Amino acid sequence: MDFRQEWITTIHDFRVDERTIISSLEELKDERPMTLLIPMLYDEIHGNSLDNIVDHINGSTYLSKVIIALAAEDEKKYVEVKNFFSRLKIPNTIVWCNGPTVSHVIEELKERGLDITMFSGKGKDTWISLGVASLDSYAIAMHDADVMSYSKLLPAKLFYPIVEPDLGFFFNKGYYARIDMDNLIMYGRVYRLLLSPLLNTLLEKTNYSSNFLKYMCAFKYPLSGEFGMTSDLAINIRIPGDWGLEVGLLAEVYKSTALKRISQVDLEFYEHKHRTIGTDSEEGILKMIKDITKSIFRNLVEVDGIDINEAFLQSANVLFKRIAQDRIRQYHADALCNGLNYSRHAEECMVEEFSRIMLISGKEYIDDPSGVLLPDWKRAISAMPDIRETLKDAALHDYNTYK
Repeated sequence: MDFRQEWITTIHDFRVDERTIISSLEELKDERPMTLLIPMLYDEIHGNSLDNIVDHINGSTYLSKVIIALAAEDEKKYVEVKNFFSRLKIPNTIVWCNGPTVSHVIEELKERGLDITMFSGKGKDTWISLGVASLDSYAIAMHDADVMSYSKLLPAKLFYPIVEPDLGFFFNKGYYARIDMDNLIMYGRVYRLLLSPLLNTLLEKTNYSSNFLKYMCAFKYPLSGEFGMTSDLAINIRIPGDWGLEVGLLAEVYKSTALKRISQVDLEFYEHKHRTIGTDSEEGILKMIKDITKSIFRNLVEVDGIDINEAFLQSANVLFKRIAQDRIRQYHADALCNGLNYSRHAEECMVEEFSRIMLISGKEYIDDPSGVLLPDWKRAISAMPDIRETLKDAALHDYNTYK
């Protein structure tokens, strides 16, 4: 455990008292309403996480509302999810993001000159649901639906720095240790072996002059899907529409608010499902790596004006592999001292594959540097002033129609 403070404020869990925080949130819930947003796929109602999540949410008396951002293939699956969440005691809304009613609203937005129909997946679902959540909330917190080590303290930690007037943060990012304590396995491969070495590579390549890269390096786990933010910030930032969602969101927050209004909070040990590596660069973790890498390159150009060309990529790739291999030696030492199962050979092989994908994604970025960002909600409201209310009505229509 450390107590360091860096570029952004870190809220450690030395002795966080659950009762004190939740009591404070209960006192603030009328003045500063809090909405919990959970993006999910239909299949996750059959997993081993959501039952526990629902039980703890029902005990979260400080919440004003829960919004489920659902991706489901058909009406039958929507109804199954609706029935599953009928146990929720907190007021809730299920937004069937790829359902026909919401899709009709998105088509109407297209007719107004703002086309987001080419987007799909978690980024688009998050965007839609953030719009609905921002209607009547002071703060919005989001986490995934596959958290196995869930308690009502988790969302409380995300909300507290945002809604507590004496703190006044606008954005709060969760971080945690990706250690499976049952099987003694160290996860977090994309962060450990790709993102962290890449950020440090680019920082060295820019002679440590990039404040954006220093900011990104200050996050202990930038790939976490858990965060809290004010509704005002939520409608003023763009949401990435690919698997670079978490990294792209941090970049947008950097461009939209002061560093002193950004924090990260310790969520302790945290267990959820692990993605497969994938057999090519268009699926699994390898697809994620491509999107993350492109997002970092794009924001480095946008924020610092760095010229990303073939020569830059080749030299960065050499430096990346050296830094990643240094990390492997460090993680091996950490794992050995803590009795964790760790294969240096497997990690070295992974770095080689990550390095290959990094070059591919870099060349694709050079060929097509256009972004995959959804518009901010301010623009959507300008194009269609009642779009948030219309989307909320669409969710209510689905709830009352499909039984």
